[in-house]
Amino acid sequence: MIAYVTVGADDIQRAKTFYAAFLPALGYSLTEGAEGLSFALPVPEGQRALLPDFYVKPTFDGQPASAGNGAMVAFEAETQAQVRQLHAAAMAAGGTDEGQPGFRAAYGPNFYVAYLRDPQGNKIALFSSNPDEPGRDA
Repeated sequence: MIAYVTVGADDIQRAKTFYAAFLPALGYSLTEGAEGLSFALPVPEGQRALLPDFYVKPTFDGQPASAGNGAMVAFEAETQAQVRQLHAAAMAAGGTDEGQPGFRAAYGPNFYVAYLRDPQGNKIALFSSNPDEPGRDA
């Protein structure tokens, strides 16, 4: 099980603006500290987290942060409409488009996805694969 994902950022305030534009809509709460930003999903008392936390932090070694080539973090939305809304919110908050919301021929018929990059260049996917919504071939 993946426990957490961390991406580096040189400008934590810019990163906060970007991620706070869509992660709270997916149920994540934000905690800020000297070490950066921590986004976590609620965990009922006495239970373990089943989904990973997401952290945005300055680099440990003090060198400039860089996006991994081929690395991507994907966040699941409930509906196709939510994918569109969150993609628009993230773009308005400083994101760069890497693929407008829609179906992709290479993926399953219900996989609806949008791709973007955060202000540091980290690639982010927002997707829904809700079987109750129309699929690619509908």
